[in-house]
Amino acid sequence: MERILERYERYCYADRQLQANEIEPNGNWTLEYSKLKARMEVLQRNQKHFMGEDLADLSLKELQSVEQQIDSGLKLIRSRKNQLVLQSISELQKKDKLLKEQNNLLAKKVKEKEKLLSQEAQCREQQEQLNHDWNSSNVHLMQTLTNSSYQMGGGSGEEDEDTPTGHRANALLPAWMLRHLH
Repeated sequence: MERILERYERYCYADRQLQANEIEPNGNWTLEYSKLKARMEVLQRNQKHFMGEDLADLSLKELQSVEQQIDSGLKLIRSRKNQLVLQSISELQKKDKLLKEQNNLLAKKVKEKEKLLSQEAQCREQQEQLNHDWNSSNVHLMQTLTNSSYQMGGGSGEEDEDTPTGHRANALLPAWMLRHLH
């Protein structure tokens, strides 16, 4: 029986505590609501003052206070703006440096390519000149060989009337040179 009474008292005490706790939060919520509402009204009024509205009701000290707040806000805004501008300038300078480096590399490649093309053109010209010189020297050599073979073939420098000139040249020149003569 004592246990039952103890349990009864515990439950009654716990129930009273729950009812008391439920009443306090409702009171706290009401108080909290009124505080937040007053704070919101002050903030809205300050915002209007910062925007230049409803200034007629303010005293000289209040106007100076609003002015100081605006000045300090402007300083913070300008400081942040300057910081962002400096960061932007720094990034643009880095990009400019990279672009200049790329431009220099491309200019260097263009110069190298032009140099190679110039060298190739010179090589082609030299090759053509050598081919021309070789061809003209071969023709001159062939003429010289042909003339000298005619002179050597006759012995005395006079041609034999019985032997045709073609046979004399054939006798003195190798076969591979004869192909070029005819």
